[in-house]
Amino acid sequence: MTPTDDRQFPAALAAAMAVPFDYAGGDGVDFEPFGAFLSAEETTDWFRAWTGNSELDGDGFRVFGQDGSGGYAAFWLIRPGRPLADQPVVFLGSEGETGVVARDLGDFLWLLADGFGPWEAATSYEPDWIPRPNRDLTAIAERFAPGRRRSAASVIELATQEFPEFDDTIMELCR
Repeated sequence: MTPTDDRQFPAALAAAMAVPFDYAGGDGVDFEPFGAFLSAEETTDWFRAWTGNSELDGDGFRVFGQDGSGGYAAFWLIRPGRPLADQPVVFLGSEGETGVVARDLGDFLWLLADGFGPWEAATSYEPDWIPRPNRDLTAIAERFAPGRRRSAASVIELATQEFPEFDDTIMELCR
């Protein structure tokens, strides 16, 4: 995909981001969606700070939310010529956590529907945490990604299999 200044959410993402995420005192989903993608400037500032590399820009990402500690969820624009909805969703945590959490927007919708946020999908810090599927997000996934239903575990596994080098790729950019 050629990076552009287009910062409009795809309809499916806008619908999902309009659903409130309940952190439930630590037992829910730790995700705070944004109302729009970060600007190109904000994304570049964040990515430079995150990597410690002032030579980079943020053109390869469209950031759309964060967890409570400031880790970001974003589309990673790695598939040239493909629309935003076909790009993988990644998480870059405030403590250096990284992970590809979904292969594309459709898978991400099913991840959310199964009760996971980007942080929960990318980390295993809370082994006793139990996901709670969300009916509203399930309805959105059924509307925008019909016939693609899969469990969060399957979504995460498929994303990890397709992009096993994501962490190494990002760490090579760090200074």
